[in-house]
Amino acid sequence: MAQRDDSKYSNRLEDAQKARAAMLEKAKLRAEEARKKLQDTAGERAAIAAARDERQKQKAEEKRLAAERAIANAKAADEARIKAEEEAKIEAERKKEQDLLDHMAREAEQKAARDARYAARKERGKKKR
Repeated sequence: MAQRDDSKYSNRLEDAQKARAAMLEKAKLRAEEARKKLQDTAGERAAIAAARDERQKQKAEEKRLAAERAIANAKAADEARIKAEEEAKIEAERKKEQDLLDHMAREAEQKAARDARYAARKERGKKKR
């Protein structure tokens, strides 16, 4: 600001003091606006933090449920495997028993055929005499 040559020292001091007061008032206004904005954003930040916490809780719950499902699936698979092994063992025993019965039946048929041939041979031998 251009100074007038005829201004007195006291007038200049007074002008400087008014300028400092105006700058102080501007700074106070800016600080008040910043406080208001901080309060507004604090609410927003709190809401964001609450939402983040809720998402983390949901994620933790989903992980826990997934772990429970995995344990249940593993248990079910283990039970199914044990049941299948037991069924396979029972089936193998049944097959072994059936094979033994079939073998005994074949041996009985073979013995009957052998006995029939022997008896036929004996009959032929009696007819010749």
